Amino acid sequence: MKLATFRPAAGAEPRVGVVVGSDLLDLSAASGGKLPATMLGLIEAGPAAWDAARALEKAAPAGPRTPLSKAKLLAPLPNPTALRDFFAFEDHARAGSKRRNEPFPEDWYSIPAYYKGNHREIYGPEDTVPWPSYTRKLDFECEIACVVGRKGRDLSPEDAAAHIFGYTVFNDLSARDIQKKEMVLRMGPAKGKDFANAFGPFLVTADSLDPKRDLTMTVRVNGEVWSSGAFGAQHWGFPLMVSHVSQGETVYPGDVFGSGTFHKGCGLDLDRWVKPGDVIELDVPAIGVLRNTFGTPAAQKELDYRKEAAK
Repeated sequence: MKLATFRPAAGAEPRVGVVVGSDLLDLSAASGGKLPATMLGLIEAGPAAWDAARALEKAAPAGPRTPLSKAKLLAPLPNPTALRDFFAFEDHARAGSKRRNEPFPEDWYSIPAYYKGNHREIYGPEDTVPWPSYTRKLDFECEIACVVGRKGRDLSPEDAAAHIFGYTVFNDLSARDIQKKEMVLRMGPAKGKDFANAFGPFLVTADSLDPKRDLTMTVRVNGEVWSSGAFGAQHWGFPLMVSHVSQGETVYPGDVFGSGTFHKGCGLDLDRWVKPGDVIELDVPAIGVLRNTFGTPAAQKELDYRKEAAK
């Protein structure tokens, strides 16, 4: 299934819909209220609800539908329960070590490292993402994210695969100048990342998509192709990532796991930087095009607290 969270009309409450042809079928309305009206509610409702949604998709009833061309798409999961972002592509990791003139750490192969992001700053398709006043180097990262569908703990990679509900496109926005300072201090990223996370346009269920086979990725800025990659090049796969996080802690329905970007899937790898007003498109044909515009920063300022700390 290809699912979306959308507003059928301006000011309407968000709904969860399944793509049927060129329309979005409102799952809650089409089921007579038996299915939840939100994506998180649908995920938390479990496999029986997912099967009911698939049955409606297959039956393709005439209504209630909204043409995709008229629907306002939001982030597929506007309220994730948690956000973790990994470092799954070896070439991207090696490029970072080379930029820093550091040897590549052998421990990279021993553990799928990740950071915890801000799951409350969520943006969707066509949204303008903010340009924080404190950064001069705003960047994108073209990623895939998986969404957990079932509660689990101490999962094997095989069991973890069955806990994945679906996949979406993820733009991990980054303030590179601030991130650099945080990482030198062996902390973070925090202010370098936490201001915005963009997802969309759709959430494709795991039974409909194989990430290693089906996902090619293209980055366009103002219509110009900046880079392309294949998701199958990742070193760490989602089942292993979910398994790793679940050791000694519980993963929950609605938790989101980002993959990290492929090599040259960000401006940092390309040494090419976006500007206020630029339009970025992350194109993953199996899922859709996540399109956003970079906002205009307010009066820029430095994050330098030395004088305040000395008081």
